[in-house]
Amino acid sequence: MRQIVLDTETTGLSVSQGHRIIEIGCLEIVNRHLTGKEYHCFLDPERDIDEGAERVHGISRSDLDGQPRFRDIADELLKFIKGSELVIHNADFDIGFLDYELQLMEHLKPSISDHALILDTLALARELHPGQRNSLDALC
Repeated sequence: MRQIVLDTETTGLSVSQGHRIIEIGCLEIVNRHLTGKEYHCFLDPERDIDEGAERVHGISRSDLDGQPRFRDIADELLKFIKGSELVIHNADFDIGFLDYELQLMEHLKPSISDHALILDTLALARELHPGQRNSLDALC
């Protein structure tokens, strides 16, 4: 089984406010073992970063000067995740942003679920540990 652990950082909390992805990180796991293959990039969001978001991830707008835009890396990212199961904590958040980016560029397959399966570790944790804290720190 091929899985990709995926996480993003964004300019803010909501695509409805036009927030964008500024960082994508992926690690490949095959048969429950890290393979050493990874995908990582910083992105030019073509907009400012909310102050609250910057406090969380520490990435400033000036840190992203000269970085590619999402549309410049989309094919490479989709090739990396193709046919895998994406393992994402709070998948609705990350998938919402990835789908938004694909829709903005008018991609022929504008949904990440067209490219990979999705496993939400937050939903799984809530199922396994109802009523408990399910942050990544708590789960570790």
